[in-house]
Amino acid sequence: LTPDELAQVQAQAVAEYPAECCGVLMVRDAPSPDRLLMRCRNIQDDLHDKDPRRHPRDSRTAYFIDPKDLLAIGRREGEGYRVATIYHSHIDTGAYFSPTDRQNALIDGEPAYPDAVYVVLSVVERRVVDAAAFVWDPSARDFVPTELKRA
Repeated sequence: LTPDELAQVQAQAVAEYPAECCGVLMVRDAPSPDRLLMRCRNIQDDLHDKDPRRHPRDSRTAYFIDPKDLLAIGRREGEGYRVATIYHSHIDTGAYFSPTDRQNALIDGEPAYPDAVYVVLSVVERRVVDAAAFVWDPSARDFVPTELKRA
């Protein structure tokens, strides 16, 4: 993330508190280099309200990207973009890659986006207090911490 992109993600996380925020950074190298920060809508509260048994967690402790946003991401992939970063916030707790984050990032035990960097922000009392980055390590078969690089 560039400093400006990180500032936008942090502002989103604070604005959406006490709900977890979510989004992606998409990049395209050709035909012309481009970066696209896409804020996504967290529909976890909607899912919880409709079926609390199936979705026991609300937006304070989970996120689910709106299917409309997932379609927009897919359209951008069709235009040559790739998902470079997937981000979300944790509310009133640390910036770590939780077991749920891991489960949601995998499909049949394989990462949905093996080259993406996952960024987690810790938001406490409407302030971003920490941010951490994680990448897929094929030899460990897990997501491991990495430096939060600023492009």
